This record gives sequence, structure tokens and C-alpha cells, in this order.
Amino acid sequence: MITSRKSLLCAGLLAATVASGAFAQAPAAAPAAQDPSAAQAPAKGPRGREDRAQRFEQMKQRHAQHLAALKEKLKLTPAQEGAWNTFAQAQQLPPAPPPGARMNRDELAKLTTPQRLDLMEKHRAERSAMFTQRADATRTFYAGLTPDQQKTFDAESMRRFGPDEHGGPRHHHPAAPAKN
Repeated sequence: MITSRKSLLCAGLLAATVASGAFAQAPAAAPAAQDPSAAQAPAKGPRGREDRAQRFEQMKQRHAQHLAALKEKLKLTPAQEGAWNTFAQAQQLPPAPPPGARMNRDELAKLTTPQRLDLMEKHRAERSAMFTQRADATRTFYAGLTPDQQKTFDAESMRRFGPDEHGGPRHHHPAAPAKN
């Protein structure tokens, strides 16, 4: 059972990683020189984090870059372009929630435990449906790749599970000494 969960999780993370490059854009022109005093710091929210909308845009850009890099490495044929476009479309990130769409702690505190559980179950079902869509699109696209392209796809998707990536260790601790 754990193996199938890991496989499902790996497939989902693979799909999300591959989807990250769907919004590939032409490079923007270099910004005009600005007076350093005129430059504004990014908007900070509570806890000193950047604004959610700004973080979401950055995430979309990274997502687009990852997909563009994958497409380049796969060296797709013109016949595979249609399958790629379908795959990339399925990997798109959902739209950012509008400001204030998330419930705050006070609103959640007013709900009863069964109501909160229902809300969590609803969100889980939404995420599960999105994952299923991405996983199905990934399987279909993968089936249309040549064996060499499949190897590249596999290698690129496993890179996302390495150090400093989602699913991999972020802190490097020395290995514990072996017990005698």
C-alpha cells in the first residue's frame, strides 16, 4: 500500500514539475536603469513574506521555465507537438485565489469540527481531481514518447526529488556513525 502511495505521489509531483514550464514566454527586455532610491522593496505580508500574488506569479514563472526546459531536452518531433500542447495545458497551475478567498483563523474558529472536516474534505477532493487530471495527461504524453525521450523524461522528473527540491531533503546532516 505504501509503495502505491509513493508511486502516486511521485507521479503527481512529476506532473506538477513538468507542468511548471507551460507558460514559457519570450525573454523580457532589460529594464531601464532606475534610481536606487526609487526602487521599491517587494510587498511584505505578516511574517515578512512577500505578497501572495507576487509569490504566485513567481511560482508560475518557474513552472513555465521548467516546462520549457523539459520540452527542449525532449527534442520533440513536429508530430509530438500536439501531444505536448495537450500535456502542457493539463499541467497549468490553477488560478490564484482572489484576495480574501481563504478563511482566516477567526472564521475557521467559528466553524464546528464537523464543518471544518467537511471543508478539508472538499479541498482534498478538489486537489485529488486536479492530480488525477495531471496524472492522466502525463501517462498519455509519456506513452507517445520514444524510449530515449522516456529516459530523458524519467531522469528529469526524478531530479525534482533530489536535495533542495520538493520531496527531497533540504538540510544536509552528516550521516550517523555505524553501530558495531
